[in-house]
Amino acid sequence: MTESAPGFYGTYASHKGYSTPVVGPKQIRRFDAEIWGPAACDPAMSFLEIGCGTGAFLAYLRSKGVHHLLGIDHDPALAVVVPEAVRDRFSCRDAHDLLADPAQGPFDRVVMLDVLEHFTPEDARHLLQSVRGRLRPGGKVVIKVPNAGAPWGLQYQFGDLTHRTAFSPISLRQLADAAGYGAPLILAQRQGSRRRMITDALVHRFLSWALLTPPEFWSANLYAVFPLRAEA
Repeated sequence: MTESAPGFYGTYASHKGYSTPVVGPKQIRRFDAEIWGPAACDPAMSFLEIGCGTGAFLAYLRSKGVHHLLGIDHDPALAVVVPEAVRDRFSCRDAHDLLADPAQGPFDRVVMLDVLEHFTPEDARHLLQSVRGRLRPGGKVVIKVPNAGAPWGLQYQFGDLTHRTAFSPISLRQLADAAGYGAPLILAQRQGSRRRMITDALVHRFLSWALLTPPEFWSANLYAVFPLRAEA
């Protein structure tokens, strides 16, 4: 990632309060529903996670039986935080350097969770174009970003001073097209207990009826699956 705000990134470890994640059944079910199923993942595939953070998704992949996985992040402090079971699959490395390295990849799935909002639109397009060139046929990119198209997403978007771009479903589709991908699958992230999700659904149904221009998705965060564009 391009580092142009060292004061903020330099305090990321204290701001975020890094700790080694424990991936239990609840989180496994969430990743199953939000990523594994929608992106048609398989244990035999190779995965790259850009901006892997504390390594929760890497640990999830290992629990699914994935052996070909790599996580990268720009913060060297994460090297001792990533779960020990996947610590050897972590590298403190720039994404563009890795994607330009012929010894790495190609990959079946590239995952970027809470990453693209840290880039300008042009830099995000450039990164996705670089990723596209390192995907195997049938490859996909999985993205998670705050949903700036709904009011609940604004606290996530503006709660971090390193965020540079706000994304909505419309702009994600625009980004996919500009970066040379096919039409993306866009999904709402569903959070909270079953009771809370039912309550949210009822409230959102009423608001969608009451408002003239309700958002396409009410969720605070969005997932998007970018497929390679079919050859004409």
